[in-house]
Amino acid sequence: MTDNIRIALIGAGANTKLKHIPGFQSIDGVEIVSVTNRSIASSQAVADEYDIPNVIDNWIDVVESPENDAICIGTWPYMHHPMVLMALECNKHVLTEARMAMNSVEAQEMLTASKINQDLITQIVPAPITFKIDKTVKRLLSENAIGDLLSVDLNISLNGFIENDSLVHWRQIRDFSGNNIMALGIWYETLMRWIGEASSVTALTRVNVKSRKTENGENHVLTIPDHLEILCEMYSGPLTHIRMSNVTGLAPSDSAWLFGTEGTLFIDLANLDVYLGKREDSKLEKLDIPKNEMGDWRVEEEFINAIRGNELITHTSFEDGVRYMEFTDAVLLSSQSGKKIKLPF
Repeated sequence: MTDNIRIALIGAGANTKLKHIPGFQSIDGVEIVSVTNRSIASSQAVADEYDIPNVIDNWIDVVESPENDAICIGTWPYMHHPMVLMALECNKHVLTEARMAMNSVEAQEMLTASKINQDLITQIVPAPITFKIDKTVKRLLSENAIGDLLSVDLNISLNGFIENDSLVHWRQIRDFSGNNIMALGIWYETLMRWIGEASSVTALTRVNVKSRKTENGENHVLTIPDHLEILCEMYSGPLTHIRMSNVTGLAPSDSAWLFGTEGTLFIDLANLDVYLGKREDSKLEKLDIPKNEMGDWRVEEEFINAIRGNELITHTSFEDGVRYMEFTDAVLLSSQSGKKIKLPF
C-alpha cells in the first residue's frame, strides 16, 4: 500500500485533537474517514470541527469496516488490548495511544499478535517530552563524553504538596489505567532511549491520598501510588535511582543526573537544557543543542511512512512497549513483595 491511506479514529481526546488529527490531515494521500468517541454527540462535535465525513457509534463497527486501512486508538489503556487484537485480526494497521496496555501480560499478547501479522504496522504513541535533546544525550554517551556510566538519578515531581480536594483522575483508577503509575512509563521509556533497560528493580511505593471523589460525588478508594522510589541495576552498567511523586511540595525542578568516570551530565528537564562537566572542570557548562540533533513530533508521519514502506517504527515499537510495561509491573511486584525483581520476565 503506497497511495491513499484511510484512517479511522477510535477515541478523540486531547492528544488526538492536538496531534493526531492535524498530523494525519497534513500528509498527502491520507484521509481521516471516520471517528467514534464516547458518545454520538462528542463524536459529531469532533467530526464537525475537523471535517471528518463519518460518525460511527460502535468501535467494533469501526474495526470491522472495509472503509478504512488503519486505526488510531486514542482511548484509555483498558481498551488498548482488545482494540489492537481485533484491529490486527481485521487486517488493519494500528497506532495506539500510550501507555501500551494495562499490564505486561496484555502487552505481550499484543506484541505476539503483531508478530503474527508482520505485514501490518503497529506503533505506540511515544513519550515526547525529551525529543529535543534525545539525540544529543545519546551522542554524548556514545562518544564516552563522561567515561563509563556509573550512576543515574532521575527526579520527577508532578504536582507539589499533597492535596485531597481534587476529583479522581482516570489515571488514578486501576480499572482504566491498570498497573501504570503516574508518569513512570513515560520516563522509563525515555531512560531506555538514553541508557537501555533495567536488569533488576527494587521499589518502595506509597498511596498517601487514600480516596478521592468522582464527578458523581462517590468515594473512590485509590490503590495506584502517588509516590515511589526505585533502585535499578541497568544492563549498560549504572545503578539508577528514580524518584517520582505527586506529593512533594517545593521539590527541585525535574532533572536527570548522569555520573561517569570522567564527567557528569545534568539535564534540566523543565527547560530541556543539557549541561556537561569534565573531570578537569570546576563547574558544569550548558551545551548548545545542534539544530540537526533537535528532534520533534513526527508520529503520524512515521506511521504513514512505515505503512508505505519508507521507514521503520522507532518511536515507539511494540517491543519497547512490552519492555516498559514489564518494568512497570516489576515496580508493583517489588513494592508488594519487598524483593528485587529481575528483568525481563
